[in-house]
Amino acid sequence: MIGNVKRWLHEFTTDLTGFADYGNAPHRYRRLRRNMIILGMLGSMLPLLLMAVVNYHQYQRALKNEVVQPMRALVNKTKHSFELFLTERLSAVSFIASAYTFQELADEQTLNRIFRVMKKEFGGFVDLGLIDSSGIQVSYAGPYQLKDKDYSEQSWFQEVKVRGSYISDVFLGYRKFPHLIIAVAHTTGTGESWILRATIDTDKFNNLIASMGLEPTTDAFLLNQDWILQTPSKFYGKVLDVCALSYPPVSYEPNVVETWDSDGKEVLMAYTFFVTPKFVLAVVKPRGEVLKPWFTLKSELFFIFVAGVVLICLALFKVTDVMVKRMEESDQKREAAYHGMEYSNKLASIGRLAAGVAHEINNPLAIINEKGGLMRDLIEYSPNFPDREKFLSLTDSIVQSVERCRTITHRLLGFARRMDVEVEVLELNEVLREVMGFLEKEALHRNIDVRLQLAVDLPRIASDRGQLQQVFLNILNNAFQAVDDGGFVSITSWDRDPDTVGVSIQDNGKGMSEETLKHIFEPFFTTKKGSGTGLGLSITYGIVKKLGGDIEVHSKEGQGTTFTVFLPKKAKSDTGA
Repeated sequence: MIGNVKRWLHEFTTDLTGFADYGNAPHRYRRLRRNMIILGMLGSMLPLLLMAVVNYHQYQRALKNEVVQPMRALVNKTKHSFELFLTERLSAVSFIASAYTFQELADEQTLNRIFRVMKKEFGGFVDLGLIDSSGIQVSYAGPYQLKDKDYSEQSWFQEVKVRGSYISDVFLGYRKFPHLIIAVAHTTGTGESWILRATIDTDKFNNLIASMGLEPTTDAFLLNQDWILQTPSKFYGKVLDVCALSYPPVSYEPNVVETWDSDGKEVLMAYTFFVTPKFVLAVVKPRGEVLKPWFTLKSELFFIFVAGVVLICLALFKVTDVMVKRMEESDQKREAAYHGMEYSNKLASIGRLAAGVAHEINNPLAIINEKGGLMRDLIEYSPNFPDREKFLSLTDSIVQSVERCRTITHRLLGFARRMDVEVEVLELNEVLREVMGFLEKEALHRNIDVRLQLAVDLPRIASDRGQLQQVFLNILNNAFQAVDDGGFVSITSWDRDPDTVGVSIQDNGKGMSEETLKHIFEPFFTTKKGSGTGLGLSITYGIVKKLGGDIEVHSKEGQGTTFTVFLPKKAKSDTGA
C-alpha cells in the first residue's frame, strides 16, 4: 500500500516537472489532470469531511444531552413526588400508631373517626385496621368486612414485625382493584405491641404520572423490582403485567439507556430505582422522536455537505482543466519554438551549403563562359571557318546554358540570404501560366486534367518572379508526383483581402497522414524513399516566408492534398516588415 502511494506521488511529481523529457503526449495531460484533481479533492474534501464527522458527533452528543437532561430531571422530580406521597402516608400511620393506645384504636368508633380525618386530610386511604400481636385484626374502618381476619401467615406481617414498617407492592387481592398497604408496628414500654395497617388507592400514582405532562408518544410508569407494572402503561401493558422492556442496570440516580421495545423500535428509557419501597420509575420516549430535530439538521447538513462537495468538484475540475490546458498550450508553444529554432538552424546549414556550392560552381561557369565567348569571337572573325553557322549555334547554346546555371546559383545564394529579393510588379496569373507551361508535356503524356481557375480581376502584386516560379514549380511537381495517371490538379487564384492574394493547388492524389503533415516543411524530410532529397518544400517554405507570405497545407490519406499560398500585394520591404 505504501509502495503504491509512493509510486503515485512519484508519477505526480514527474508529471509536473518532466514534460520536457517525455513530450506532450495527450495521455500525460490526462494523467496530470487526474492527479491534480485527486490531490485537490484530498486537500479540500478531507478537512471538510473530518469537520462534518466531528460536528456530526459533537452535535449529536450535545442534542442527546439536551434531551437526556430534561428526561433525567423529570424522572428525578417525579420520583421525589412518589417518595413524598408514600412518606407522608407512612408518617401519618406511624403517628396514629404512636398517638393512640391499643384500647383507643380497638374502639371502632374512634378508629372510624381517625380514618375519616386521615382520608380527608391526606387522601388516598381506602381503609384502616388494628392488628394485634397474634395477627388478628381487632378493629377495622372501611368498606369491607375484615374484622377478625387473620394475617399471621402473611409475609408482610412477619416483615413489619421485624422491620417496624412495611410498604407493599401494588396488588389486587379480593378487592379486585389495584392498591398497596402501609403497615406500622408499635411497641409500648410494657412490651405490648400491635400493628396499624392502612390500604392506599393507587389512583394517586396515576395522578402523579399524569402531572408529568408527557407528550402523546412518551410513556411513564411505575414498576417493582421484579419488573411488574405498578401503574398502567400506554404501550407496554396493564397493571401487574410484566413489562416488555429490558431490565436496566440498577441505578438509584436518574439514568438514561438506549434499548428496544417488543416491536423492535429503538427507544430512550430514563429510570431510577427507589430505596424504599422497592419501586422503579421509568419514562420511555421513541428515539426517533427524541432525535427528530437532529435528523432534520442532519439532512440539512448532508445537503450542505453534498452541495459543497459538488461546488468544490466543479471548481476543481474547471480550474484544473484551465491550468492543464494552459500548460499544454505553453508546452506546445515551447515545442513549436524549439522546432522553429531547429528548422531555422537546418535552413541556415542548407543556406551555408548552398552558398558554398553556388560559389564553387560559379568559378568554373565563369571560365566556361569566357571560353565560349572566345570561341564565338574567333569563329566570327574567321569568315572562312568551316561549318561557321553550326559552331556559332553551339557556342550560343553554351553561353545560354551558362547563363541558366548562373541564374540557378544566384537563387541558391538568395536562399542562403546572400542575395536580395528582386522585386517587380507582376501578374500572378501570368507566373502561374508560365510555370504550368513547364509541365504541359508531362500532363499531356500522363493524361492529367489540369484545371486553371484564375481570377480575372486579380490585382498585380510586387514580388520576385523567379522565386515565385520556384515556389509554384515545387508544389506542382509534388502534386504531379502524388496523382496517378488520369488524375486532376486544380490551380485557383483569388483576391483574399485588401492586402493579400491567395493561390491554392489541389490534387486528388494519395494524400498525407497527420504525422507526415507535422514534418512536411522540415529539411531533408521526404516520403519518396530513394528518389527525394527532402529540400523542395523546405526551400518553398523559406521563399514564401522571405517574400512576406504564408503557406498552408491540408491533406487526408486517400483524398488528396491542397497547398494554399498567401502573398502580400506589396513587397515585404514596402509593408515595413
